[in-house]
Order: sequence, then structure tokens, then C-alpha cells
Amino acid sequence: MNIIDELEWRGAINQQTDAEGLRKLVEEEEISLYCGVDPTGDSMHIGHLIPFMMMKRFQLAGHHPVILIGGATGTIGDPSGRQTERQLQTMEQVQQNVDALTAQMQKLFGFAAGSNNVKMVNNHDWIHKINIVEFLRDYGKHFSINNMLAKDIVSSRLDSGISFTEFSYQILQSLDFHHLFKNEGVRLQIGGSDQWGNITSGIDLIRRKEGPEAKVFGLTIPLLLKSDGTKFGKTAGGAIWLDGKKTTPFEFFQFWMNTDDRDVIRYLKFFTFLTKDRIDELEVKVQTEPHKREAQRTLAEEMTKFVHGEQALKQALKITEALFSGDVRGLTADEIEDGFKHMPTFLASKDTKNIVDWLVELGIEPSKRQAREDITNGAISMNGEKVTDVNEVVSIENSFDGKFIIIRKGKKNYSLVKLED
Repeated sequence: MNIIDELEWRGAINQQTDAEGLRKLVEEEEISLYCGVDPTGDSMHIGHLIPFMMMKRFQLAGHHPVILIGGATGTIGDPSGRQTERQLQTMEQVQQNVDALTAQMQKLFGFAAGSNNVKMVNNHDWIHKINIVEFLRDYGKHFSINNMLAKDIVSSRLDSGISFTEFSYQILQSLDFHHLFKNEGVRLQIGGSDQWGNITSGIDLIRRKEGPEAKVFGLTIPLLLKSDGTKFGKTAGGAIWLDGKKTTPFEFFQFWMNTDDRDVIRYLKFFTFLTKDRIDELEVKVQTEPHKREAQRTLAEEMTKFVHGEQALKQALKITEALFSGDVRGLTADEIEDGFKHMPTFLASKDTKNIVDWLVELGIEPSKRQAREDITNGAISMNGEKVTDVNEVVSIENSFDGKFIIIRKGKKNYSLVKLED
């Protein structure tokens, strides 16, 4: 299947500058293409991941991705999607972010495995060499203020205001495309739907400087919305990060597991590398056996393995199974910290106490009478084992590594008790 046909089947194409021209080009030769990300933070989130999944598909089809980290443009900030000026970061912070994003990209695109059909660049390497006179003479003269004002990324900011710094962003991104065309043979730029104006500006610059016959193309990815109309990737707890310290692999896995039935097949097409036959099979399962959530589990497994690796997936599955079964005895303290991060948490001393008094003092049970009733009825479990004796004592010996005790009330109500000195 032609890579463009595959992207269309997956619903991954929003706009193209020359659809037929690009289709013909990728059929005739292996091309270099690029997508960029600015280091405005020290981790990407799953929204950033969307265009890079397309880059990965081109890589697997034999093409040559060039991944751009915006060490220069990141010091300015893209005005797209914002109504206020971005807070500028120090150069030291930008460099720290560059290093962090570089490590994430290396993991996603298999640099460590010796892949030689992908390259990473930093636009600071060429932009910092250009002085202000060269910038104005060699690049600024090719941009019409009228055209720049008409771009959505700028026009949307005119009422609230936009500085010259952010206004100039599209020139710098266009400069990137031109540099990569000249020096890396890049023919295609990929970006989110909000990058259409920047991409077309880059194509215009290349043709002005290199001649109208220059064969360069642009392709954007559609804005991904959930079936309820809300933005994909946002939760009550905030963004879903690719950094395992910000969003643990278990949390990452659970995010995908909680995908709505109405969205799961679209996400499987968008985010996984499963075949059409396999996705069609899962689509039938969603319709006939939705309670089994096989499509969601497959999506969660594929994405967790892709972003965090096989070992992290195994750990996420282990925590998931422990929570589902109630048998948490095999978990480590670190796995408990990951799996119970957002569950009700209580602080307790390491002193030995009667379990009835202990549950009431913490607030897990509303009264001693209710605590005794729940214990007698077998509704209380401590660290995966039912407690049926109201005279049971709680001590540090009951804890995981002297740090945690897990209380389960009924089948689903977990509480994490952190022990303090």
C-alpha cells in the first residue's frame, strides 16, 4: 500500500499542498521529510506525538525522517493556538529541554538500535549564525506583511496582540524548511493542522529562493477530538506526558484503557502499527463484545510498549491485574506508588494499633460500629488479605518496605496509607 493511501485509510491527513504530486513522488523514490517540535518543556505529551507517529510510518515504509528540535525557535515560541505571549525561557532551560526531548525522540525512532534512515537536527545550529542584516536581506524580503497577517496563526492574535518576536516565528520556520531542503534534501514537511500557515510559508520561501520548479510539499494532520467534542489527550489531571516520571507507565496504560468505545478504532488506526485486518477484527469485537474491551487493551498495550518499552508494559500489566484481582501482595513499593498515585491517601504513624481504632482514626471508616461490621462481613482487606478479626493489630510488619499499607473496602474502594516516622 502506498504510504499516502495508508495515511488516508488511517484518517491521518487533513491538508496537502499537492496530493497527486506527493503520491507520485513517494511511489518513485525514498524521500526525506521533517517535522519539528520546540523545547518549550522537558517532555512531549501525547498531543505532540501525533505528527511523529506519521513520521514513524514513513520511516517504516523506507523513507528518511529528519526530526527537528527547535533550539532556536523554542526560545521564541510559536504563537499558534495561543492568545497571549509565551513566557520566554532562559537559554539554559531551553538546552535542558532540548536534551530531554532528544532522548525521547531517540527512543521512539530507534537510534539506539542502529537505525540509519533517521536523523536529528537542532535549528539553533544554523539560525544562530545568521546576523540581523542577513536575516532581513536574505529572508525578510521574501515575506509580504499582508500575507503574514492573513495567516490564521497571526490573524487569530491581532485582537489580543502579538509581539514582533512571535510574529517573526513563521519566517524562522520557513527558514528551517529551506535549510533542510538545501542541506538534507528534505522534500516534505509534516505538522499539526495549526501549522498549515507556517508550512505553506516555507514552501513559498523555497520556491522564491530556489525557483518555482522546486518540488516540495506540505501535509498536515487533523485536529484529534474525542467523540464528545473535547480535545484529545487532556484529562482532569492534566496532560498525558511521555516522560515516565510525569505520567507513569501504569497511568499511561490506564489512559488508553479508558478510551471510549466510539473512539477506540480511530485511535488504533491513528496510533498503532497494527494491520488493517487486525483493526477490522477489533472493530467487530467492539460491536459484539464491548464488555471485554479487547480493543482498548490492545491499544493500551501497543502504545505503552511503543513509548515506554516492553518491561514498562509488563509492570503496568502487573499493577492492573493486582488492582483488578485485589491480590496486591506481589507488588513492590515502587509499583504501589505508581498504581495508587491518585487513589485516596492517608497518613499514619508506624505505631501498632487495633485495626478498628486505626481505620476510624484515619477516616477510612466513619465509626467503630461500621468498622466492626465491615470487618466481620469480610469487606475489609489489608495488603490483599481479608481481615475478619476485629482484634487484629496493624503494625509496620504489615507494610510494604515500611512505607505503605493498602486497604481495600468492598471490591473497588482502595485506600493507600503512607506510614510516617
